Amino acid sequence: MPNKTIYVADDDLPLFKRAQELVGGNLSGAVVTALRRFIDLEEGRFEGYEEVVLGVGHHGVRQVRFSGALLGEWRDIGEEKFELVRVYRSRKGKFVMHSQVSRWVDYPTEKASLKDWRTWRRALGVGDPDWGEFEMEIVDSVEELEGKLPERFYERIADLAAHPKIEELDI
Repeated sequence: MPNKTIYVADDDLPLFKRAQELVGGNLSGAVVTALRRFIDLEEGRFEGYEEVVLGVGHHGVRQVRFSGALLGEWRDIGEEKFELVRVYRSRKGKFVMHSQVSRWVDYPTEKASLKDWRTWRRALGVGDPDWGEFEMEIVDSVEELEGKLPERFYERIADLAAHPKIEELDI
């Protein structure tokens, strides 16, 4: 097996020492793992994907992470609730539907204060609500999303899935 020498700045030695401790002494394994993750993320970035972190569950407190590209989003702000649906294509070709439903009757008022800027921000509708139910569903094909999305939004997502979002012109 060939040897490779890596020169490390003195300031970075604690970082390498900690990595070696975490992998049980095999610093080479830590470097290879980090390089694999770095290469995977960078190749995905070049392909138009980015790291996506989504809140899931009650108030979205649990998080999930994957490499994906946003295909589109749909919002509906009604008298009873706020709904937000986003659809992503994962780097492995799956489709991720992420939804948020925030019912106005559940508006968090226990900490509301007229002196708190967040109260005014929420009341004026600036930004998306940060409470409610957050759900995620992963499907293998865009056709599996039909009936789960509003019809016009589904048509847009299906079209985006079938065609590139940006077409490169060699002109």
